[in-house]
Amino acid sequence: MKKTLSKIIALVLALCCLFGISAQAYTIPADIGTLRDSFIPGEGPVEDGYSIDYRYYSPVKKNDSTKYPLVVWLHGMGDGSKEGNQVTKSHVALWASEDYQKRFGKGAFIFCARSREELGICWDNSMVEPLRAAIEDFIAKNKANIDTTRIYVGGYSMGGKMTFKMAIAYPEMFAAAFPICPAWAPSTALLEKIKDMPVWITSCQKDPIVNYSICVEPTWNKLCSVSDVAAKCRFSTLSTACYGDGTKAPSNHHAWYAVNNDMFSDDKGVYPKMTTVNGKGEEVKLTYPNGIISWLTSHKSDYNGKPLADGMGNLEGAANTDIPISFEFDGILDIVMEIVNMIVGFIKSFIK
Repeated sequence: MKKTLSKIIALVLALCCLFGISAQAYTIPADIGTLRDSFIPGEGPVEDGYSIDYRYYSPVKKNDSTKYPLVVWLHGMGDGSKEGNQVTKSHVALWASEDYQKRFGKGAFIFCARSREELGICWDNSMVEPLRAAIEDFIAKNKANIDTTRIYVGGYSMGGKMTFKMAIAYPEMFAAAFPICPAWAPSTALLEKIKDMPVWITSCQKDPIVNYSICVEPTWNKLCSVSDVAAKCRFSTLSTACYGDGTKAPSNHHAWYAVNNDMFSDDKGVYPKMTTVNGKGEEVKLTYPNGIISWLTSHKSDYNGKPLADGMGNLEGAANTDIPISFEFDGILDIVMEIVNMIVGFIKSFIK
C-alpha cells in the first residue's frame, strides 16, 4: 500500500513539474488555520431522506443580544468529500477574521454546509429540501442572535449552482445571492422568481470547467433582462483567476478567491485582473473596504425566520440539470490542474 501511495504521489508531482505548476507560489494567510479551527460542527434534521452537516462560525459573545446577519456558503464538487472540507478547501474562513467581521457591521454567522458527497451527491435536487431544513434548524437554534432579514447565500461551481437553486426555490428566505462560476444556467422563467433579489455573479473568462461565454455571461444577461433591481446587481469578471497578490490560482475555475478576499487585492486595491459592472452595464468601482460584504449587508428581506412549507418551492418540477464540463484548447492546462488537485485531495483524505 505504501509503495502504491508513493507511486501516486510521484505521478502527481511529476505532472506538476511537467506543467510548471507550483503549489507554493502563493503564501496562504498566516492565521487561516486558526480561523478555520473557529468553525463549529453541526448537523441539520433529516428531510426528504437526508440531513446536511455543516461547520459554522458564530460572532456571539457572552450575554450578547445583538442580531447578526447569516451567510450560507456552499462548496464546489469534491470539496465536500469529507466533513470539514467545506471550510478548508477555500479561504472563506477569512470572513471570520476580525477585519472582515467588522465589515459586516458588528459581525456575522458564517454557515458552511456540506453536500452528501460520500453518497455521490453534490448539490443536486435531492439536497434542496435538506439544506433548507438545516438552515431553518440553525436559525431556530440561534434565533436570539440571527437577523432573519439579512440571510445571504453564495457558493462556487456546483455550490454556485446550488446558490441559484436555493435563491430561486425560496426567494423569501434570502436578501441577496452571490453565485461564483455557477455550474447551472437557469431559464429566464426561473430567474424571474428572483427578479426582486440583488445578485452578484463572479466568474473567470478563461474558466475551463464552467464556460463563461456559453453559460455564465448568458445567465447574467437573462437575469438583467428580468430583474427589477438591475442597478443593485453585480457581475465581476476575471481575465485570469488569481490570488489577492496577483499570483495565478491553480485553475482559472478558482474565481472564488476574489470573493474570499472581499474583492480587494492584498494591498487593499482593486482585485487583480477583475472588472465589475452592474445590471445596467455601468462600471462599478470598488473602494476599500466596501466590497461584496458591504454590498451583502446593505440588502434586507422581509423574512421572519419561520419555517417555510415543505417542498422545493419554485423548483417543484424543475429539471435537475448541471452544466457540462467545457474542454477548450486554451483551458487544457487548467483541466489537468483540476484533475491533479482532485487526486491530491483524495490522497490526503486517504492518508488521514
